Amino acid sequence: MPTYPTYSELVASQRTFFQSGSTRSYAFRKQQLEKLYRLVADNEQLILKAVHEDLNKSELEGFFADVGYIKYEITHALKHLKRWMKPQRVRTPLTHFGSSSSIYREPYGVNLIIAPWNYPFLLTITPLIGAIAGGNTAIVKPSELAVHSSDLLHKLLSNAFPSEYIACVEGGAEETTALLQERFDHIFYTGSSSIGKIIMTAASQYLTPVTLELGGKNPAIVDESANIPLAARRIAWGKLLNAGQTCIAPDYIYVHRSVEQRFRESLRDEMIQLYSSQPLDNPDYTCIINDRHLSRLQRLLAEPTVYYGGEVDRQKRMLAPTILTNVTWDHAVMQEEIFGPITPILTYDSLDEAIAQIKKQEKPLALYLFTENKQVKQQVIREIPFGTGGINDTLFQFLNPNLPFGGVGSSGSGSYHGVYSFQCFTHPKSVLSQTTKFDLPLRYGRSKTALQIIRQLFK
Repeated sequence: MPTYPTYSELVASQRTFFQSGSTRSYAFRKQQLEKLYRLVADNEQLILKAVHEDLNKSELEGFFADVGYIKYEITHALKHLKRWMKPQRVRTPLTHFGSSSSIYREPYGVNLIIAPWNYPFLLTITPLIGAIAGGNTAIVKPSELAVHSSDLLHKLLSNAFPSEYIACVEGGAEETTALLQERFDHIFYTGSSSIGKIIMTAASQYLTPVTLELGGKNPAIVDESANIPLAARRIAWGKLLNAGQTCIAPDYIYVHRSVEQRFRESLRDEMIQLYSSQPLDNPDYTCIINDRHLSRLQRLLAEPTVYYGGEVDRQKRMLAPTILTNVTWDHAVMQEEIFGPITPILTYDSLDEAIAQIKKQEKPLALYLFTENKQVKQQVIREIPFGTGGINDTLFQFLNPNLPFGGVGSSGSGSYHGVYSFQCFTHPKSVLSQTTKFDLPLRYGRSKTALQIIRQLFK
């Protein structure tokens, strides 16, 4: 396998390979997706070992996110790829009599995929599925913070694919900065909003299209009609999966004042059910990625009341599941995405009040609503902007390949999963095919009534 001393040469080799047309056929894309599936399936234990070493993920949690869904997404793409690739016929108006109209999905070309550390395989390989299905080449940059996962991704991808087709580049900020100086046809980034701005700035040099999957402060609203025990169970699970290091985790809970105490007690009980009363000794409890993030999370506990949890084991890099009360919008914990197992609870008295307060904040990536009231459901969906969401559940919307996944505003732009991944890595090329069997003279204005007829047609 050739090696390239510079990123410019690597990008050039991929552009040459793409322009050769080798990636475009259905047979080639199908073959590569099948190879990717086998790569994940055959190395399942190595993947589970890597995410355990990086984040102490249990086998169940590791499989659920970093193995199982990847296989499911590939299977979904293989099932539908041929249909996705067919040109889409669209209606042609009477003004275009004699012609037909179609949309062709054209691969972008050379893609850069920059992945995060929290789900190092899921959030690296899932967009790669879209790049392959779309007929592209890709350079993958895994996060250096998940050291063992990054190393394994590099080994697996390098052994499975030639670098002029799929390449994996390891490293930190220096390597990412150097990559961003190259000219790509599309950049896909998952991570923080602050880095997302840097990505967009770099992409603007060449007007490169960018897909940003970011994050934000995701609210979970619990109204007075909600099934409190079930709401607490599903919120606890969604919040504590991966120790809260999930971009679509409920960031804070907005609870109607009349049920706040009951919900708070139920949430505490469900957290204990999940990880016991001694979570720092639980072998299945995920750790924080590094000391810097652990220190950042500890600082967020300073002002509100710690109702439950708050214990820290710095040697294990663990922070116990934590519930905060007496929280105000001015506290530090409400100024940034938490990305950890800390759950602030705020109260509201009316739904209009809650909606107004949420709308003052940046548009969240995810929103969750727990209610038995259909009118409340419709009002929240209608009035609050958010990227993705769930009613009476958390996180599960991510696992449906028929739903587009993506943010809005500061929480991201563009979407993927299923056919939306295919669309994310392709350009919709519009083509009008006109007949040569006749030529209507109307457009040339050769009759006195031409303008009158045109006016009627374009009403």
